[in-house]
Amino acid sequence: MNPNEARLALNTGLAVCALVALRLAAAAWTPLTFDEAYYWMWSKALAGGYYDHPPMVAIVIRLGTMIAGDTPFGVRLVSILLALPMSWAIYQSAAILFGGRRVAASAAILLNVTLMAAVGTLIVTPDAPLLVAASFLLFSLAKVLESGRGAWWLAVGASAGAALLSKYTALFFGPAILIWLVTVPKLRRWLLSPWLYLGGVVALAMFAPVIRWNADHQWVSFIKQMGRARIEDFRPAFIAELIPTQFAFATPLVFILGVMGLYALYRRLAGAMGARVLVNTLFWTIVAYFTWHALHARVEANWFAPVYPAFAVAAAVAAIQVQWAPREQRTVDFCRRWAAPVGVVLFALLIVQANTGVLSGYRRDATVRSVGVGWRELADEIEAARVRTGATCVLAPDYGTTGWLAFYLPKGTCVAQQEQRIRWINMPEPSPAQLSGKLLYVHEVGQSVPTSMRDTFARIETVSEAKRMRGPLIIETYALDVLEGPKGEVLDRSPPPELE
Repeated sequence: MNPNEARLALNTGLAVCALVALRLAAAAWTPLTFDEAYYWMWSKALAGGYYDHPPMVAIVIRLGTMIAGDTPFGVRLVSILLALPMSWAIYQSAAILFGGRRVAASAAILLNVTLMAAVGTLIVTPDAPLLVAASFLLFSLAKVLESGRGAWWLAVGASAGAALLSKYTALFFGPAILIWLVTVPKLRRWLLSPWLYLGGVVALAMFAPVIRWNADHQWVSFIKQMGRARIEDFRPAFIAELIPTQFAFATPLVFILGVMGLYALYRRLAGAMGARVLVNTLFWTIVAYFTWHALHARVEANWFAPVYPAFAVAAAVAAIQVQWAPREQRTVDFCRRWAAPVGVVLFALLIVQANTGVLSGYRRDATVRSVGVGWRELADEIEAARVRTGATCVLAPDYGTTGWLAFYLPKGTCVAQQEQRIRWINMPEPSPAQLSGKLLYVHEVGQSVPTSMRDTFARIETVSEAKRMRGPLIIETYALDVLEGPKGEVLDRSPPPELE
């Protein structure tokens, strides 16, 4: 590596570290989302699987809280720090596939300034470790292409296994890799090599705990997630949401570069065939599935996380390697120059808005219900009501409220979701003594108490209401009901709809 390349690599590393430091600061300031609180509860009862997802998100949170405690910063710490090895993997992937440190540096920076990576590693969901695993999968496949050594298939298997432990979407990496091998003539020899299948064995061995957990629980998680592919109600209007949401999550300038890069690879304007096809298959295989999914249901923006490593590399190719016509070159130059500043500003504005609401004049926005602003103060009111009424356990109607209550109420407080017990099957249940006394039921005003609960208790009385606030905005108003005299089973143990 010559001095210029060494300087470029150092500057890239420093830039990535600065972006990670910015996310750590945001993590300490921003309250947990309801999903994070839910996954934090998983981390207290590690298992081979859960109703919604495989266990990697719970492991990541557990590691963070072991270091920094049960705080928003602790929950998010390891997820954010994983951006460092993720960036290394993308840097190396781009350098191997398309040659040159400039394209490598560009790919690492462009990935990190997307909201998908910035917010996706800050807000800990299964997409965070999946994004990291997808980056290492791309790197491992690039090494297979570069070196021709079969042992790299073991690294491919390990990366795929880590991805499968993160989210079931990783199953689509299998067809993507197969398409790559079949399409590129010089790679077809791997179809007859034991190394390819040994890599598959590694991935399967890593995924085995998830299979075992599902086998022990009537395959409920597989049925829940894989049933999403079935079209029961044709509603193609959801397709119209795909591009606008990714335009925002990629940030506009990175999105433009990524689209131009994919076009350049399609037109064979950069890279050898093996590199071009690898980026395209890892991107388009998953995109094709989500387009299919959008024919009948909404596709959440963060679900596209596993395509972003390949998308960032394509964006870097457009920015650095392709010789464009003068008009297109001006667009590329503008996007390359301003992509990072725009990405950082958008991230900062999003964090400020989520925490304060000031940018919308304190009106409601898309973040207001999911981010737990106001929950610390709300939890103090709920705890005061619990102590005042002598309630031995706090019940909630949904997993989000349950997670927030468990996180923000004093440590050791009995908290449980009254319904959907499959979500908590790995966790210890409240004791009979905790459920036999007075209970406090926390639910939004206007949300009626379920009939099954009314039939279960001799007396239900609303003792107070409590508001969750963001500045002057009332986000939600909760009713606090005291439940007394249980006539039977307090918790609703009806099977989930997937098993009915």
